[in-house]
Amino acid sequence: MLYLWIKALHVMAVIAWMAALLYMPRLFVYHTMAPKGSAQSETFKVMERRLLKAISTPAMIVTWLAGLFLAYDGNWYMDGWFHAKLALVLAMSAVHGFQARWVRDFASDRNVRPAKFYRIANEVPTLLMIGIVILVVVKPF
Repeated sequence: MLYLWIKALHVMAVIAWMAALLYMPRLFVYHTMAPKGSAQSETFKVMERRLLKAISTPAMIVTWLAGLFLAYDGNWYMDGWFHAKLALVLAMSAVHGFQARWVRDFASDRNVRPAKFYRIANEVPTLLMIGIVILVVVKPF
C-alpha cells in the first residue's frame, strides 16, 4: 500500500514541477518586455522567485525522492527504459537549473536574452516530458 501512496505523491509532484517549468518561461517572455526598474518588472521578479522557491524546487525534490523510492521498490533500476528515463529526468533537472539561473539574472536586472529565446526554451520541458511519459508507459526496452 505504501508503494501506491508514494506513486500518487510522485505523480502530484511531477504535475506541479511540470506546471512550474512550463509557466516560468512564459513569465520570462513577459518580463523581457517590462522596462528594467519598473513596477511591472519588480512584480515579475516576485512572481518568478516565488514560483521557483515555493513550487518548482520543492516539487522537483519530491519528484526525485518519490521516483527513486519507486525505482528501488519496483526493481526498475536495472531496466533499460528506466536508464533512458533517468537520463531525461536529469536533463529536466538541468532545465530547472537553467531556469533558476535566469530567475537570478532577472532579479539583478542582468537578463540579455530576447523573448524569443524564452519562447523556444519553453518547448524543452514539453519534449522531455513526452519522452519520459512514453518510456514509463510503454517501457519499450
